[in-house]
Amino acid sequence: MYKVKKVLNHNSVIAVETNELVEYLIMGKGVGFGMKPTQELTVSSDCKVFSLAESSERGDAKDIVKHVDPVYLEIAEAVLQHAEEYFDSVDHNIVFPMADHLEYAAKRIQNNDQIINPLLNDIKLLFYQEYKAAEIVRDLLKNSLGLDIMDDEIGYVAMHIHSATSQDKLSQTLETAHAVRNCITKIEEITGRTIPTDSFSYNRMMNHIRYMVARIQKHEDLKINMNDYVSTTFPESFAIAAEICHDLSKSLGSPTDEMEIGYLAMHIERVKADVLES
Repeated sequence: MYKVKKVLNHNSVIAVETNELVEYLIMGKGVGFGMKPTQELTVSSDCKVFSLAESSERGDAKDIVKHVDPVYLEIAEAVLQHAEEYFDSVDHNIVFPMADHLEYAAKRIQNNDQIINPLLNDIKLLFYQEYKAAEIVRDLLKNSLGLDIMDDEIGYVAMHIHSATSQDKLSQTLETAHAVRNCITKIEEITGRTIPTDSFSYNRMMNHIRYMVARIQKHEDLKINMNDYVSTTFPESFAIAAEICHDLSKSLGSPTDEMEIGYLAMHIERVKADVLES
């Protein structure tokens, strides 16, 4: 049994369990309708209950609930429910940082402040399912608030969904996308060509970087050292790979196994070769 502490709107209340001090956000259709503080509340199975004691890289839940308009909590929760159609497991506690992001996105739209997401194309490829799930936010914002959200913003919503469906931190997810974009940009500068994101070599390198970031985070090492051969045979690609691995070590706060350089360099060389042959 819960006791209502504050009614946010017809569909959201803040409550405490009887004889407990921990606050909860309870969301469900009509759960707040006609309710007043101190009233007892029976929660049905259709409701979602979130502890406001949660605090992590994703933000402090209690602080977010204090300043975010409840409509964005509802929209964020609807996005996460939709994501369950694509993924077996979804952490709904992401509702708080996602709602926070959506409110700021809505303010940008209302102020005609357009943002450019430089990682958008990489996000669409790296996190295809997440992006498809995130697209529901377009209809939700349009129907609820009459706002038209850009693809660039949807890309960032997709990152929240990835964080909700994997063990990856949001920062790690963004580092992966940044590393892919860094590689591609450097190769395009060297070759003077635009790399098609639908090419096989692009996708192969993209997935290699994704797993490389995971290995760095988990302090896992490769077994075979290719550095001597690759540095001699493909010195330009090796230099690019070394720079990218160095940048990743700094941004992730973890040392990169030196053997990663040779493997990344081979992927870079394949992409360069494909571009120059096309």
